[in-house]
Amino acid sequence: MKKITLATLKSFIKKNKDQLHINVRSAFDGMVDAVRYDSNSSFVRATKSDGYAATLGIQGVWVVRGSRDFITAYNENGFVGYHVSNCCGSFVLAIPA
Repeated sequence: MKKITLATLKSFIKKNKDQLHINVRSAFDGMVDAVRYDSNSSFVRATKSDGYAATLGIQGVWVVRGSRDFITAYNENGFVGYHVSNCCGSFVLAIPA
């Protein structure tokens, strides 16, 4: 099996930008200085961000360069894509299966 890298994720985004969905499962919260999990998270259509490189152009995405982004394949709940987890939180970028 091929290793899933940040380049794999970028390619997936580029190829599927019109049908991309995101499920932000957790995010960093500065008020508590920790990552907070959202037990009610669900998939929504991905929207374009304001251009920071760390977001890969998508709101809700945050990758950590120079650190570890743990990227795994995702195939659940009628969606196929990638689950990303790092020190800033976790999210799933996927397309309808």
